[in-house]
Amino acid sequence: MPTFDSRPLNQPRWHNTLKKYPGLFGIPFLIIMVGASFGMQSFTQIRYDIHDKKNKTAVDEHALGLDKRKKKFDIREEYYKLSAQEDQDWEPKRIARPAGLPEWGVPPTEPPSAK
Repeated sequence: MPTFDSRPLNQPRWHNTLKKYPGLFGIPFLIIMVGASFGMQSFTQIRYDIHDKKNKTAVDEHALGLDKRKKKFDIREEYYKLSAQEDQDWEPKRIARPAGLPEWGVPPTEPPSAK
């Protein structure tokens, strides 16, 4: 005969019921998950409604022709404008450097030797 009995002495009532019918735990859990999904649907719908409202105002502006005044951007046109500026007559002029500043802009660490 074993020393300890395999059944606990103070077993709750619901322990035997859940042991016999494990669906009593699983079914309410699934109902809560599905119900929460439908409940969250209303909150997520608000997000999409706000997004649609923003897009609708942009479409309304387009329908009213408010964007007709704007000039369309063309990258080729901008390129030709910039390349035409090269034809202008200009010449780079060098600005006199302050006294004591070397040619490449880095101050010398040692004083220049007098020759």
